[in-house]
Amino acid sequence: METSHACPPPILAALERARAQLPPHGQAHALDLAVEAAGIVGGLTASEELALALLARAALAAGATAAQVGAAVGAAAAEIAAALVRLGNLGLPRDWSPARGLDTPQTETLRKMLLAVVSDPRLVLARLAEELVALRHARELGAAERGRRALEARAVYAPLANRLGVWQLKWELEDLAFRYLEPEEYRRVAAALNERRADRERYIAGVCEELRAALGEAGIEAQVYGRPKHIYSIYRKMQRKQLAFSQLYDVRAVRIVVGSIPDCYAALGIVHGRWPYIPGEFDDYVATPKGNGYRSIHTAVIGPQSQSLEVQIRTREMHEHSELGVAAHWTYKEGGARDAQYQRKIEWVRRLLEPAGEGADADRDLIEGMRTELFADRVYVLTPRGEVIDLPHGATPLDFAYSLHTSLGHRCRGAKANGRIVPLTQALVNGEVVEIIAAKQEAPSRDWLAPEQGYLVSARSRAKVRAWFRKLDVGDNRAAGRAIAERELARVGLRAEHFPALAQELRARDTEHLYQLLGEGELTVTQLLQAAGRIAAPPAPPPARPARKPRARGGSSPVEIEGVGDLPVTLARCCAPLRPQPIVGYVTLGRGVTVHRRDCVAISRMRSLKPERLLKVEWAGGTQAALQVELRVSAYDRRGLLRDLSDVLAVERLSIDASTTRTDRDTGLAHFSLSVAVADLAQLARVLSRLSKVPSVIEARRRG
Repeated sequence: METSHACPPPILAALERARAQLPPHGQAHALDLAVEAAGIVGGLTASEELALALLARAALAAGATAAQVGAAVGAAAAEIAAALVRLGNLGLPRDWSPARGLDTPQTETLRKMLLAVVSDPRLVLARLAEELVALRHARELGAAERGRRALEARAVYAPLANRLGVWQLKWELEDLAFRYLEPEEYRRVAAALNERRADRERYIAGVCEELRAALGEAGIEAQVYGRPKHIYSIYRKMQRKQLAFSQLYDVRAVRIVVGSIPDCYAALGIVHGRWPYIPGEFDDYVATPKGNGYRSIHTAVIGPQSQSLEVQIRTREMHEHSELGVAAHWTYKEGGARDAQYQRKIEWVRRLLEPAGEGADADRDLIEGMRTELFADRVYVLTPRGEVIDLPHGATPLDFAYSLHTSLGHRCRGAKANGRIVPLTQALVNGEVVEIIAAKQEAPSRDWLAPEQGYLVSARSRAKVRAWFRKLDVGDNRAAGRAIAERELARVGLRAEHFPALAQELRARDTEHLYQLLGEGELTVTQLLQAAGRIAAPPAPPPARPARKPRARGGSSPVEIEGVGDLPVTLARCCAPLRPQPIVGYVTLGRGVTVHRRDCVAISRMRSLKPERLLKVEWAGGTQAALQVELRVSAYDRRGLLRDLSDVLAVERLSIDASTTRTDRDTGLAHFSLSVAVADLAQLARVLSRLSKVPSVIEARRRG
């Protein structure tokens, strides 16, 4: 059976005595819940003070005075209770998601909880126990409050328990939150688990008996028992690997707990000697622990009756720390290695709380940091010396460099993974040995700050890059920002006269301030292009009009012509209009309507000569029709260049409708003209950015 951590009888007796001394305030149910939560932390930490503090906090909320509470629980427990009250509540709305971020009060509450992890982690353990008890009794709450608590448990408290290593709380928080947030999926997985449960339990009992006998013959003293499966973890694995319940390898699972690390590997040899292991299902977290300190050997085998079976192997010390996490710091006092594990578990919190900006910047970095540190999965890679580095899922070699040292990140020019040179944008995978190739001088790139470039995943790494650019001379930043703005906006066909409107849209004081923000990295190219799309769009959608006659080409025209139907439409080549730029139509002789941008020089001349031929047109609503654009790419000629350009367009799901290539043998330059159909300005900007990063490419821009 799974090891349980029952509350010691002396702590239970102290809770009963303290409750009897508290004055009645008509909140008996709240005190019952507090006693239950106190029993959980008592079992985790063996701390009588912390258990009494949970009772005291509930008594204070019920109306008891500080003096009454202090007399019942003692001064030390009352002080901890006051600190718990100061932590506050998150108060997330029912429809919240990590992508939305947090408002200012929620950010401050989260900051207080993280500070508590560093200063006194017992406070967060107490909060986790309170949330767990509240979820256990959530059926008594209204639907809105039940959903809010379940969401907070899934989004914040369960990941926090995971990062602190308190899996005993993490699994139950996740399962209860899953039950209330997705009841249909919960019932489906639970029903699949309950089906043939008796057969599965008999099978596990037989496997355990066989393993005990084999380990005993080898002289290995061990506990062997079935490992309970948690519903939410099963659901996550089914979703992540796109598997049916019957395809899971670890529904049948056993755990072997031995006395030493050599015994772990000896037991592994016995398991693999009896049954064939399943390739790709082996993880050695003893040699390379997870970032939260978790250590164990996981393997999957084809066991008796050709049934898949998961086996976990760990020492007793590893087992206690996997279940208790930071709580083991108080339960066990042998010191040394255990204290070191405790320090590693809270080191990530210190990193989050280190200042990387001021005011709104600091809040933004904390929120982004929480999204990557708490709400994302992790990846574990190695330095050349064998040190395990814990990074957010999808982290790049550049994130790795900044996690080791800020200066190394600034000097990073390349990287090797398992001895092979890899791009700085490549996502690292578990177990890779990463080596950084560094220059002597610090010279980070502003491109590293653009999320779409894929250089940095960690918000903390981006904050370090922004801080470096803020230290530069204002004139240097403005010059660099001007170059960025002119280059990127020219690519999508916007001119200098749009810059003042862009500055206003992005809340810059003027164009010079806009350049400075771009140069410092406070504004990214993505934000610039999104603002360009907004100011190019019509100010407001027109009022609904009666249905028109069918448009030309069976409704496939990218534009709608007011009051006219069945006319062929052509996009003018002189200005190449693109959604959502404002447009106007011009009636030609024999060729239907030609659509120009409103600021096109040609249409300005026609407006003065033949105004009667101008028509009011707008981009078609509903499903956006693709719009033809011509891309010009200049590059140093090399073998495979056209294939690489085509691959970029294939990633964007674009087809090349026409292409021409011209190569200058004297200069070694190749010039490409590619005709493609894009959905809008944003996709065009993304394609041009990707094309410009193809090796050997000098420039990628739109024609016209």
